[in-house]
Amino acid sequence: MNKFAAIIVAVSMAVLVSGAHAAVAPGQAAPEFSLLDINGKVQKLSDYRGKYVVLEWFNSECPFVQKHYESGNMQALQTRYTQKGVVWLGINSTSPRHSNYRDPARSQAILRQWKSAPTAFALDPDGKVGKQYGARTTPHMYVIDPKGILVYVGGIDDMPSTSQRDIPTAKNLVAAALDESLGGKPVGTPSAMPYGCSVKYDN
Repeated sequence: MNKFAAIIVAVSMAVLVSGAHAAVAPGQAAPEFSLLDINGKVQKLSDYRGKYVVLEWFNSECPFVQKHYESGNMQALQTRYTQKGVVWLGINSTSPRHSNYRDPARSQAILRQWKSAPTAFALDPDGKVGKQYGARTTPHMYVIDPKGILVYVGGIDDMPSTSQRDIPTAKNLVAAALDESLGGKPVGTPSAMPYGCSVKYDN
């Protein structure tokens, strides 16, 4: 890990340690929400009851997000599991007041460039949904079962770095949770420390 990445990790982890406990936890019902996606369609969590749902908090300007997209890791996960019937919703809770904010048109262009493959991608400009879920980092990942219960909350994997070289040796906790759940098994690691850049809420 280079010096710049190490500094980012240190700052990100400091944010996590100082933050309060997540607003939701595995075993709890996933809070309902309704967001307008970047194509102008309303995305309601309850519309997907009966399916597994992954929520992925996103900010294209975050080096940790870039790690998983520029390597193709996140897109591979999206494709692998949506092909199995999993609904994958990307959410960006960046405030319009922040320089990292990207409007729907710009977001569409970024996702096309990265060949991102979520079921849908929505903006949460007032941060209501992000705060409801306790999303603290980008990425911050949530897996919801067909009954609407959270079965995983936390980081995408167990390797908190910005280096793409770490991806092959990391344990992907989202994939593990989905594979175990889809296979009818309990999730071995239902929660883990999220890592990444802080979500750029308005306040």
